[in-house]
Amino acid sequence: MSPWPGSNRTAPREFVILGFSGWPRGLRLLLFAFLLPLYLATLVGNLLILGLAVGDPALHTPMYFFLGALSAVEVAYTLVLTPRMLAGFLLPPGGQAVARSTCAAQMGLFVALGGSECLLLAAMALDRYLAICRPLCYPRLMTAGRCRCLLASCCVGGSLLALGLTVAIFQLPFCRGGLVNHVFCDLPAVLVLACGDRDLQERVLLAACLLLLVLPLVLILLSYTRVLAVILGVGGVAGRRKAFNTVASHLTVAVLHYGCATAMYARPLSSRSLEEDKLVSLVYINLTPLLYPAIYTLRNRDVQGALWRVVGGRTSGNVVRAEVS
Repeated sequence: MSPWPGSNRTAPREFVILGFSGWPRGLRLLLFAFLLPLYLATLVGNLLILGLAVGDPALHTPMYFFLGALSAVEVAYTLVLTPRMLAGFLLPPGGQAVARSTCAAQMGLFVALGGSECLLLAAMALDRYLAICRPLCYPRLMTAGRCRCLLASCCVGGSLLALGLTVAIFQLPFCRGGLVNHVFCDLPAVLVLACGDRDLQERVLLAACLLLLVLPLVLILLSYTRVLAVILGVGGVAGRRKAFNTVASHLTVAVLHYGCATAMYARPLSSRSLEEDKLVSLVYINLTPLLYPAIYTLRNRDVQGALWRVVGGRTSGNVVRAEVS
């Protein structure tokens, strides 16, 4: 018997995000203790890159403009998903009840931010292609105004897709209760609760994956293939090393992002296990956003230099104040 009042075709007034509420309490507390530092480190790392990209004049270039925007998206993405997930580890068994509108809002924000990130990574690949393969035209093509327009296009594209997908899913009748077997209101976990013909929604979801994952990834790989060919053919050793490190950082982030997203969403509902999806979500919610700041700071001397200027400036200021006092 359905736990929801009314008939089997009555839409639930609220959803219950099960998360890992069925796991032993000790294991849930252990996961909370492990994931909380990762969450804080993700916020600190991405906010640091965003602050450097905005505050350091040496980083006021198109590449670091997009890198700062990517860090801002990662901060928002983390804030949308992680706090509620962490709270679920501390709550009693039974899951977290959320209003239907809250579930729809979380799903929409998740898709909007994820879609914007997919398009933003493609924009970063375009920036590197123009900078390395078309250096004479680069200053004229990648002006500050065009960079802002490109960023706005990425955000609008992700938001429109999120609106369409969320509306398409939540217009279905949910006759299988409201128990969401996931750590947040993810698209497949909510879609399996719907009754009736879900073929249209599934096709829309797979089409969105093709539009946001496969096509941008192909363009990124093609552009970076051309970039690498140019790097290996011209320039000195130092210039090739710097360009190669930049491209390697971008390509690593792109493969991580598109690889995780494709593995999660480019599959029909009939071939997926929600329990497995829930475990994999711990990786792309907690680990992948944390790796981005590490990848960019460890392999990028410009970011390292900006960080040292901030640290050195504060140290010098403290020394001067100490001498004056």
